[in-house]
Amino acid sequence: MPSLRLLSLSVCVAAALSAGCKQGAPAPASQPADSAAAPAVADAAWDSAVDQFIQGFFERYPTWGANAGKHEFDGRLPDFSPEGLKRTAQWLHQQRDAVSAFADDRLTPAQRYQRDYVRAVIDGQLFWLEDSGFATKNPAFYMGDLSPSMYLTRPYAPLEQRMAAFATYQENLPKAVAQIRANLQGPLPDTYIQLGSAVFGGMAEFFDKDVPKIFAGVQDEKLQLRLKQSNAMATVALRELAEHMKLQKGRAPVDFALGADKFAKMLKATEGVDLPLDRLRAAGEADLARNLAALQSACEAYAKGKPIAECIEQVNADKPAGGAVEGARKQLVGLRQFLVDKDLVTIPGTEEAKVEEAPPFNRNNFAYIEIPGPYEKNLPSVYYIAPPDPKWPKAEQDAYVPGKADLLFTSAHEVWPGHFLQFLHANRSQWKFAQLFVGYAYAEGWAHYTEEMMFDAGLDGATPEIHIGQLTNALLRNVRYLSAIGLHTGGMTVAESEQMFKDKAFQDPGNARQQAARGTYDPAYLNYTLGKLMIQQLREDWTASRGGRSAWKSFHDQFLSYGGPPIPLLRAQMLGTAPETKLWMAPAATAASTATAATAAPAPANGSR
Repeated sequence: MPSLRLLSLSVCVAAALSAGCKQGAPAPASQPADSAAAPAVADAAWDSAVDQFIQGFFERYPTWGANAGKHEFDGRLPDFSPEGLKRTAQWLHQQRDAVSAFADDRLTPAQRYQRDYVRAVIDGQLFWLEDSGFATKNPAFYMGDLSPSMYLTRPYAPLEQRMAAFATYQENLPKAVAQIRANLQGPLPDTYIQLGSAVFGGMAEFFDKDVPKIFAGVQDEKLQLRLKQSNAMATVALRELAEHMKLQKGRAPVDFALGADKFAKMLKATEGVDLPLDRLRAAGEADLARNLAALQSACEAYAKGKPIAECIEQVNADKPAGGAVEGARKQLVGLRQFLVDKDLVTIPGTEEAKVEEAPPFNRNNFAYIEIPGPYEKNLPSVYYIAPPDPKWPKAEQDAYVPGKADLLFTSAHEVWPGHFLQFLHANRSQWKFAQLFVGYAYAEGWAHYTEEMMFDAGLDGATPEIHIGQLTNALLRNVRYLSAIGLHTGGMTVAESEQMFKDKAFQDPGNARQQAARGTYDPAYLNYTLGKLMIQQLREDWTASRGGRSAWKSFHDQFLSYGGPPIPLLRAQMLGTAPETKLWMAPAATAASTATAATAAPAPANGSR
């Protein structure tokens, strides 16, 4: 998962392609609806200001810049010291003031939209830096910036060149780790301790055992010595950090909850959503109830007379041949062809995604995808699937591997037509900022939305078994949504969240533990369902005057043309209205969405399941 600072962005960076102008579609995203008020000439100073912001962002978050494909930042790490974090926050405030100084009468409508988009990104960054408090207690705040995946798995340069960059990274790691250790002095919540010790310890083990093998073929003896020496220092530093996390165990308990006010501020700052918590909760409860009712009906058709839990167990017993990785590889072929046959969305290229087992240091979620940044060319994307923890009991390990129907919608979420397709559009955007900054609710909301959309379109015959696979994925996100609100605003315990994942999302014990723990350090994981609901409502409103269901492809292409702004900002562009932060979903939609063929209703890393 991405660092918490960048949860309002995609860690792999993404954006959008201008949609084709078919009959019934609005103008592309670069031409907002209020063009009559545009100045005669675009303000060139605006484009310069955006370019300077991007460059300044790369300087302060060099790992992020390198991941985007700016390899002059290879090996560098951010300044995590309190003084460094403060300087970054000050710079962001200065940038926000500079962006806000561009008044409406100076900008074209397209530039006004861009200004609001840039300002939204800054507001999200400032929330994680200043308001969340995560820099001093949450190890997830740092994990995206420490990930070595780019150097080890992405063939952006010859192996020898990547080895040198990785050696630089390892040489810089002890200083960064010392800063993180100083910041995370505790006491810390138990789930944070477990996360930090597992991830930092997993990195240390991976560096020690696997990294030398990756670069073993490089014949440069001087470089091999440099790698060996830096690897030893980095491994020691990571092990010490993992031990430091473990030593926090047993100290005075610490509350992980953000609290209602801070949680509401998170939603407003990172997603542009301003809703009373009771209404926010009611929307999630209604979607959970809708999906539970649909699951009951599907199980009646699939395993009549059996309890729902046994019905799901029967579906999940049909495991993919060769395991989840091999099963996903086969599924991607059919998913792509289904999109073509049904003409659901434009596929703007010929790229394909690989499927691999997740590396040991990134197995805290079942599945995620890594996609090269927009400055990279002709590089593969990789859909990673985590194996079960070998320390778990055998029965739990077996249960952790999903059935074919469940895995099908994970594959849809990660690749076709979820994150990977979004990034195919992304890398063809004409505005670089939109290629780089994509919101959590936009990315994960789109990926989750596509699962239900694919079932509604008849994926694999839309059989009851397939429906159960789609619904179990939806229920997982429903419980995330309600857990995030409960854990951070309602006094819900981790044990209560874990039980809800078992009772309402029918998760196996291993997944239930992981998901409940994730809610404590990733309070924004409600964005899967939040984004889905906003997209569903926008689709209904946009297609109502454009042919209804026949306009789905136009809607999907148009949606993917906007980069990844807060969905309320995007909604205003697509509908030609003022930005809405409160009415992202019509009251009727909180009870049920419009009917579909098979259910009572019709759904962001690093994208993750």
